[in-house]
Amino acid sequence: MKKTLKIIGIILLILIVIIGITLAIGTSYVKSKLSKINVEEIDKTAVGITEEVEKELKGYRNIALFGIDSRKDDYGLGNRSDCIIIASLNQDTNEIKLVSVYRDTYMQVESNGKQILDKVTHAYSYGGPENALKALNTNLDLNITEYVTVNFDAVIEAVNTMGGVTINIDSSELKYINDYIKSTSSTTGVKSNLITNTGEQVLDGVQAVAYSRIRYTEGGDYKRAERMRTVINAMLAKVKTLDASSLNKLIDTILPRISTNITSSDVAELIPIVTALNITESIGWPYEIREITLDRWYGVPVTLESNVERLHKEVLGQPDYVVSETVKNISDQIVKKTGYQQ
Repeated sequence: MKKTLKIIGIILLILIVIIGITLAIGTSYVKSKLSKINVEEIDKTAVGITEEVEKELKGYRNIALFGIDSRKDDYGLGNRSDCIIIASLNQDTNEIKLVSVYRDTYMQVESNGKQILDKVTHAYSYGGPENALKALNTNLDLNITEYVTVNFDAVIEAVNTMGGVTINIDSSELKYINDYIKSTSSTTGVKSNLITNTGEQVLDGVQAVAYSRIRYTEGGDYKRAERMRTVINAMLAKVKTLDASSLNKLIDTILPRISTNITSSDVAELIPIVTALNITESIGWPYEIREITLDRWYGVPVTLESNVERLHKEVLGQPDYVVSETVKNISDQIVKKTGYQQ
C-alpha cells in the first residue's frame, strides 16, 4: 500500500519558527537557531518567471510548501511532492492565503529537458524543487522563487512535540482513519492509538497524518486536500498557546527537518511583520476539474486558462487579469489531449 505524506505543517517556517524565536527566545538567538535549517540553493533564473509576471505580482511574496513522499532526510530527486501548497503573502496587507494545488493536476512539467503533460506531483521527482517551482510558475503565471520542503516524519514529530492538535472527526472519517493510523504507525515506527469516537479531539502526530490521508469519503482527493489545510490551521492555532520552553523545544525539533532555499537572513527580515500576519483564506486549486484516465488517472483543469484567470482575480487581487500566451498554449494542449473544455 502506498503510504505518503498528505499534510504539510511547514508554514511553520514562516510562523512557528519566527514567532517562536521572536516571542520565546529573543532576537539575540535568531542566528544560532536558524542555522539548524538545511538551506539548499537553486537557480532562481531557471524557475520559469517572466518579466511581465514579476512586474504584476511585485506586491506578493509567494512561497511553495512541498510535502514529499520520503521518510528520511532525503529531499531531492525521485521524491514526489504529494502535497503542494502555495502560501501567498500580500506584502501590503500582511494577509496570507493558502492555495492547495491538487497533486494529480494535469499540466505541463519538464522531464529530461522535454516539456510534457503529466501530474504536477511528478515535477519534483523529475527535477527537485527547482523543477517543481518551474511547473507552478509556468502553468499558473506565478513568481515563486522560494520553497520549503518537509517529509512524512517531520510532521509527526512537529505535532507530537507541540502536544497534539485539535481536529473534529466526523462519522464518515472515523470509518477510515484507523486503517491509516495503523499503516502510518507501521511505516514510521511511531506508536499511536486508534480513535473510537467522533467529534472534536486532540490528535497526536500519527493520528493527524492519518486524518489528512483520508481520501475515500465524499469529495475524494479534493476533500483530502482540505484536511491538509485543516491540520495546518490547527497546528498554527496550537503554537499560539505554547509557552516559551515548549516553543523552544518545537523549534529545535523541526528546524533540522526542513529543507529550503530561504536563507537565515531572509527569515530574520520577516520578524518585524510576523505578528501581523493573518491567514484569511484557504482554497483548493484547480477550482473546476474533471477526471480522466489516459495512461493513468489525472485531474484535468477545465480549463487551465479559466482556472488560472480565476486564481489571479480572487487570490492575487488582479480583477482584470488575462493569462499569458504560455498558459493559453498549455491550456489548448490539455483541451486537445483530453477533449475537456468549457
